[in-house]
Amino acid sequence: MSTLTATASQEISAVSGPTHFLIRRLHSLTGVLFGGYICVHLLVNATLVEGSRHDGVATVYQQQVDKIHSLPFLWVISWTLILLPIIYHTIYGIYITLGGQPNLASYNYPRNWSYTLQRASALVLVFFIAFHYLTFTGTFGGDLGSRLTFVAVDDPSTPFSEATQSTINHLQAAWWVSYVIYPLGILAATFHLANGFWAAGVTWGLAITAKSQRRWGAVTVLLFLFTTACGFTALISALTAEVRHVPAQFKTHEKPEAALVAPTTPGARS
Repeated sequence: MSTLTATASQEISAVSGPTHFLIRRLHSLTGVLFGGYICVHLLVNATLVEGSRHDGVATVYQQQVDKIHSLPFLWVISWTLILLPIIYHTIYGIYITLGGQPNLASYNYPRNWSYTLQRASALVLVFFIAFHYLTFTGTFGGDLGSRLTFVAVDDPSTPFSEATQSTINHLQAAWWVSYVIYPLGILAATFHLANGFWAAGVTWGLAITAKSQRRWGAVTVLLFLFTTACGFTALISALTAEVRHVPAQFKTHEKPEAALVAPTTPGARS
């Protein structure tokens, strides 16, 4: 699951010629779309730093989420620009990983380390995205499953927003959710994003010379630091907020596009 492998010799391909070239370019393009989605998602989530309001006024987080959900033909946008690119990028990325020939022991170079970490972060991301989606949509039952489920319906009888509060409850559902799964998931996502963007710059001819690659590398390092800061800002903000009970009758199952684009629906307070 990367936009480019570190060196072409590190993978075995069953196809060659123009077909392989187009498949790899499509993989790179879907990686850029996936990376763009991660940036937007983390930026929106970082607005959780405002905290949960109890005066009925929507927070910045909710306002941004509502703007996304007010877009016309949201399901078309979601499937075209998010879900299908993620699915293709993941499937072909797994193929690359299975066909790869790691040689870190023989060639202990920085880009070889990046290649290996890109493969490792990809595997972490597959499980993290599955966990994030399945738990947010209420797939698991019991008390833990209830705390992990995202709530989009606004209950006017409560002083808080169900959308924000259920996100806080989700991130504090268990110690391993708060301090293992999400920190690892954030780091895997932001490293995969930054390293993938570096590789995309080389793939699409934006960074060809050694000098341009160093400059582009500095930009992607800053991207990694910025997106990581956004992710941990959201996580820490949620972990320092108060857990409140959300009535069970307001728990709902989100459609795939709603759960992935932004964790709520229009009209809910935050």
